[in-house]
Amino acid sequence: MKPILLNGIALCIFSSLSVSMTHGEIFTKPTGDAEILSKNATLKEIWNEGEFTEGVAVNAKGEVYFSDIAFNPQEKGRILKLSPESGTVKVHCKDSGKSNGLFFDPSGNLIAACGANGGLRAIVEIKPDGTVVVKQSKFDGKQFNSPNDLVIDKQGNIYFSDPRYVGPEPVELDHQSVFRITPKGKVTRVTTNISKPNGVHLSPDQKTLYVAETNNGSFDVTKTPDEKPKMTMTLNALELKADGTVGEKTQLADFGQEVGTDGMTIDTMGNIYAAVRSESRFGIVVYAPDGKERAYIPTPALPTNCTFGVGKQAHTLYVTAGGGLYQITLKTTGFHPTLKLK
Repeated sequence: MKPILLNGIALCIFSSLSVSMTHGEIFTKPTGDAEILSKNATLKEIWNEGEFTEGVAVNAKGEVYFSDIAFNPQEKGRILKLSPESGTVKVHCKDSGKSNGLFFDPSGNLIAACGANGGLRAIVEIKPDGTVVVKQSKFDGKQFNSPNDLVIDKQGNIYFSDPRYVGPEPVELDHQSVFRITPKGKVTRVTTNISKPNGVHLSPDQKTLYVAETNNGSFDVTKTPDEKPKMTMTLNALELKADGTVGEKTQLADFGQEVGTDGMTIDTMGNIYAAVRSESRFGIVVYAPDGKERAYIPTPALPTNCTFGVGKQAHTLYVTAGGGLYQITLKTTGFHPTLKLK
């Protein structure tokens, strides 16, 4: 398969490499720790009718939601919903404001990070009927760059990344940061030492904030970048204090001058499941909390995000990649900081 970079986002044109002609099966096998992968663990295709899937999230009922982002600024993004019991995928929101990352808050509300390129550039709530309600769109009176990914803690604080990869809209902020929105709506800047944040998540004890630094060397996409901009592609652990501020940063992985991590999820043991988009080796890479690689799950297209199911699907990892949604059964169980599970 041949990756193509479009304003910092890698697309993927499929070839016949490693994809089975039988629906849902992928020949390339995962490798790694037997505590994570069973002998017969296989990634399977569930649905593949999208343009650019992202932001997969699960609610307490086990329903799986994911974004489908349109590249054309004039076209609407949407949110789809998978029913694991029936295997059916339906449109939940026909115009999501170009939603990217999704997460359920402690009250069961679906919260979305909506990007630029014709999107809302805001953190929004997606109502059960698909209606979109903006929660926050500015910091210090300036429009967000392009909210990308988010995670919500058990108190209801929203942590979200705000880089800019695509979109002709004017850039108002002079930095790309992780922000925090409290349940009362107060917005604060969390990071100053991550140049361009992307995926975010929390450790099970909620004392560590994981942040992907996915800096492709550009900021204002209306300006012509250097021919070969220097990239900073790292995965980081930041000490998260009780007041929502961060302390010491530890670099867990460095991807050099290849594209690094997009979204991620965490299991109950604290392992990090990172959607790595490096051209030479892309897929879901599982890291221990200290950064040691534990497993590698190849994907048929460049991955964007992942999450675990709940209930009967508690060991199922759902993955968005290319224009599709995939799943693999693992031995581990996902960490869901906000879900009230029975």
